[in-house]
Amino acid sequence: MTRRPVQRPGIGGVAPVPPATRASRPGWRDPRLWVGVLIVTVSVVAGARLLAAADDTVSVWAVAADAGPGAELDAGDLVAHRVRFADAADLGRYFSLEDELPADLRLVRGVTAGELLPRAALGAADDGADTVELPVTVDTELVPPSVRAGSVVDVYLVGRGARDRSGPALAAATVVDAPGMDTTFGSATGHRQLVLAVPEADATAFLDELGRTEAPVLTVVRRG
Repeated sequence: MTRRPVQRPGIGGVAPVPPATRASRPGWRDPRLWVGVLIVTVSVVAGARLLAAADDTVSVWAVAADAGPGAELDAGDLVAHRVRFADAADLGRYFSLEDELPADLRLVRGVTAGELLPRAALGAADDGADTVELPVTVDTELVPPSVRAGSVVDVYLVGRGARDRSGPALAAATVVDAPGMDTTFGSATGHRQLVLAVPEADATAFLDELGRTEAPVLTVVRRG
């Protein structure tokens, strides 16, 4: 029995090596290239819009402390806050840092610490012509120690003959002067005097009711 020799491909029994092929770059007509460019473009545009929305805020003025009707404000009474308005038209209701603050205007209504300064809360100096300064004397334990000039307070009146009401006798009054205990008669008598800026009509009504009340007791509540 004779065996036939095994035939191996190639010369000398070695298999031939296939020729190497080089990867070719896709041409400009290759649709894969345009899909990639489109993805990159969409990513860049979306990222830019996201960054713009993240910083869509504006700097506006806010009041640093409580202030009531008749109070005059200047730059030292304001602090800058960055806020985002859902409606761009709302920005016009407030003073931004780019706006020039009027020098001859005062508050016509009370504002609290941290509140954005609304244009509607300011009026001409003569708008507060009917505001008067009303002194009141309060037991020291019935007025918060934190009350000082610039605070906005409510004054409650109780006693026989006082009008039955659910709210204060004086609301949102601005404290224009609040001497400390060491500079007034309060340390000796247990009382503290406050000077409040209130509309003249409110002061007249308050004094009239105070005069008709037996053993009146005043309680001061600080707002804000």
